[in-house]
Amino acid sequence: MDDIANDISSTIGKRIHAERIMRDWSLAELAERSGVSKAMLSTIERGMTSPTAALLVRIAAAFGMTLSTLIARAELQSGGLLRAADQPVWRDPDTDYVRRHLSPACDMPLELIKVHLPAGAKVSLPAASYAFIKQQIWLISGKLEFTEGDQVHRLEPGDCLALGAPSDCTFHALEPGADYLVALVRG
Repeated sequence: MDDIANDISSTIGKRIHAERIMRDWSLAELAERSGVSKAMLSTIERGMTSPTAALLVRIAAAFGMTLSTLIARAELQSGGLLRAADQPVWRDPDTDYVRRHLSPACDMPLELIKVHLPAGAKVSLPAASYAFIKQQIWLISGKLEFTEGDQVHRLEPGDCLALGAPSDCTFHALEPGADYLVALVRG
């Protein structure tokens, strides 16, 4: 195997190992979920073989992700600082909802997102959006009405809400609008 292929295999192997450890899975559990033998998984994690796309697809699916997501995560640099000027910001043209991704790219399953929702604006997300994540919402300022399935939560500044099982959700900013932090954990 040449040096470039060896580096890629090593990087992918380290990412698979990190994903498995984040989930607190043994090699046996990943083997059972993916249908890939423990011996092969061990060899891949140690960067001793270049796995086929078919094997990687099965491993990625066991983690609840696509092959491209697994590879993209393998290419991320660990740790580091993400300066405010470099944090990705997205604005919804219909609602003026502004989403700022605060977390640097790293191996942690935690992501922090700051959101500004103008007064009167509503954003609805289907239950499928929450299938592979757990999250909490901390209201920084303003007022937020959060509907989780059939339950309505009215949040005041400083309130923190841990979301339950995946359900359809609606964020609704009351006067004067809402600024909140979303902390989410994948897996």
